[in-house]
Amino acid sequence: MTQTKLTGGYALTDEGIIDVPGLASRWVRLEDGRRAHYITAGDKGPAVVLLHGSIEGSSGTAGWRFMAPALAAAGFRVYCPDRPGYGLADTSRKEYVAHDLKAQVDFVRMFADALCLDKFHLGGNSGGCIISAAFAVTHPERLLSVYLIAGFIGDISERSHIGKFIPPKEGKFNPTPNYVPEPWDGTEKVMESLMMGIIYKKEAVWPEVVKMRTNAGNKQREGRKLHGVEYNPFGVTDPNMAQIFSTKGRLDKLTIPMIYLYGVADVLIPVENGFLQEDSAPNIQFFYPTRTGHQGQTDRPETFNKVAVEFFSKGKVSWPTAVQAGVSLRRPIDPKLVEAPPKGFPKSNPGMYSDAQSLDRSLKEMDLESSWG
Repeated sequence: MTQTKLTGGYALTDEGIIDVPGLASRWVRLEDGRRAHYITAGDKGPAVVLLHGSIEGSSGTAGWRFMAPALAAAGFRVYCPDRPGYGLADTSRKEYVAHDLKAQVDFVRMFADALCLDKFHLGGNSGGCIISAAFAVTHPERLLSVYLIAGFIGDISERSHIGKFIPPKEGKFNPTPNYVPEPWDGTEKVMESLMMGIIYKKEAVWPEVVKMRTNAGNKQREGRKLHGVEYNPFGVTDPNMAQIFSTKGRLDKLTIPMIYLYGVADVLIPVENGFLQEDSAPNIQFFYPTRTGHQGQTDRPETFNKVAVEFFSKGKVSWPTAVQAGVSLRRPIDPKLVEAPPKGFPKSNPGMYSDAQSLDRSLKEMDLESSWG
């Protein structure tokens, strides 16, 4: 696998997108008339759709600039759309700037239809994770597998979902427990501050990405202002409509291969929220990579890319890669989703996840070559 360039230095195109080698900017007309923007990489192989997060300024390019080229090099066709309300998404009509969950899920379906993607692998980070889970319970027949990164998976957990979760100040693993996201004022300065909060590896916060996100965020703000729509990711869902996307007793019944990577050093939504979701989703294999924040595919691209390539190729992750990605020992490892080492899987050890110090000590004490094969 090619080495990922972590530093910046890329110019912005005429569309205002960073010009990353291997990525192409494209547009497609959806069935409701909107022009949908996306970046793509690769021209053959199984299709992968990647959904970005929900902080203002987010986009397919900002979220997947490292993973998309790596998947293309491994033989996949990758599509990273700008979801409604983000990036270069169409703002010409009021319904196009809607943030509610139904609007987002409907967009993914229309986007896949427009590109003739009957079945595809789906990945999502943060807000994209939420939408991926909602899409999985409403359109499971379209999915080959699901790769989730640091977010929520609906109401499957009583204590970790939108509106009710463990806040940063209660996170025992949180390196910055007093972190409070600064309201974005439309400037590059505050946009950089927001990115520093979700990205652990600060050298990945490129000045040109800050500029790209700022310009895109302001474009979407202008569109919302034109139509009298407030910024409100996922909106307020009508109780009747909420039943459509309820994941409790549904997501945990799916047989689609699903894995979930949750950074131990997540500042925005502490990793304890991942623990609670793991307890409610026995059919999803969890991983807890260290030195990783909320946007893990940017913090540790080599690891996250390797996991994606193996998982989308074979439906499971090799043992060396699983160890590198921090495969969870909070419960027995799923042999359908992780290849077993020669000496078998290590025993579960939920106690090592009690706090950051205990986890660090346990990892240092482990002899991976002998005890984990």
